[in-house]
Amino acid sequence: MKIEKFEEIVSWQKAKELTIRIYNIFKVTNDFGFKSQIERASVSVMNNIAEGFDRQTNKEFV
Repeated sequence: MKIEKFEEIVSWQKAKELTIRIYNIFKVTNDFGFKSQIERASVSVMNNIAEGFDRQTNKEFV
């Protein structure tokens, strides 16, 4: 089975679930600097997986 889209990668799906959970957990937080940093970090995981997939080389993807 060949992966056609990065959305099919299990780790990307898990990162998306984590991001949704983090946004829900921190929506009532008053520490906006910490909240922003954690939210951006969770989104960064998804972005890095997608960017690695788009490079289309095994070395970059790994």
